[in-house]
Amino acid sequence: MTQVARKPDKRKKKIESVAKGRIDIYIPLTPAKTTEVYDSYWRFAVLRQETFFNRVDRKPYPWSPDPIIGRYKFTNAYRASDRVSQFLIKEVIYNSQLPDNPKEILFRIFLFKLFNKIETWKLLTSKLGPLTYSDYSFKHYDKVLNDEFISGKRIYSAAYIMPSGKSFFGYERKHSNHLKLIEMLMKNDMHGKLSSAKRMQQAFEIVKTLPGLGDFLAYQILIDINYSTILNFSESDFVVPGPGAKGGISKCFYSTGGLNDAEIIKLMTERQEWEFEKLGLSFKTLWGRLLQLIDCQNLFCEVDKYARVKHPDIKGASERTRIKQIFKANIQPIDYWFPPKWGINENIKRRVL
Repeated sequence: MTQVARKPDKRKKKIESVAKGRIDIYIPLTPAKTTEVYDSYWRFAVLRQETFFNRVDRKPYPWSPDPIIGRYKFTNAYRASDRVSQFLIKEVIYNSQLPDNPKEILFRIFLFKLFNKIETWKLLTSKLGPLTYSDYSFKHYDKVLNDEFISGKRIYSAAYIMPSGKSFFGYERKHSNHLKLIEMLMKNDMHGKLSSAKRMQQAFEIVKTLPGLGDFLAYQILIDINYSTILNFSESDFVVPGPGAKGGISKCFYSTGGLNDAEIIKLMTERQEWEFEKLGLSFKTLWGRLLQLIDCQNLFCEVDKYARVKHPDIKGASERTRIKQIFKANIQPIDYWFPPKWGINENIKRRVL
């Protein structure tokens, strides 16, 4: 076991340091033992973040000198920088044209996240007008989604596999069950229960009570809720490793020295500045915000994919041997904007890195 697990006073100080954008305590890696993929984790983070800023600065394609990153699709180093997350933050959560009370915000977050597809949100808006719980009608929403489904168009993102919910709600179409799921959480005062949560893990347990949501999906939705004013937890408070992250961890470490996957992710978050310096890497933060637990979790998932090409001989616990998604450039620019409570939007205006 490491200092991280044995000294809660230093853990608290460390979490506060990460949230404020600095790290000033050295956390030892031993007894965990790494593979060569471990160093690639940090190099990938730098390269992927360089790609992000090359796009922000409107530099011409290709945005990365790394042939793997240039050819295949990877998420950003920071989860909140991804196009879908940006749409959620700006157009769904903090849309000034929509009600800003917690109940309405939670309704919108779930309506967007259960489909996780920008086009589906725009479709519903175009057919039904402003999407509010006060004007919600299962009949109208279900018809719009059903018509789109029958036309052969996809209404769900391929990012997550969403359980159908049929065993609980009984509808043949997945979208019908998910609309009923939203109705259920609205009637059960979930926004009030979440607002009263004292710890991020407590809020996670509340989200997890919803039928059809496993640990990973519940955690991902929790992170999205935490972008809003409903919750205000540090993203360095709590983490739930997903299947992809577990695969990446197994490739970066041939022994975790008794640490579980969540502890490994915390260790990475706490060592980030030291590791970048050790490898002689210059990592551009998100306008002063260091990598948080959710970001290091996602990076493990992306490195699991990256290593399939970069380190094909290191299999880890992952059975996949190739990267399926080829990168296709979306030339539509994004005006980046993050939850105001992070305090970085003014830095973006000044282009402070």
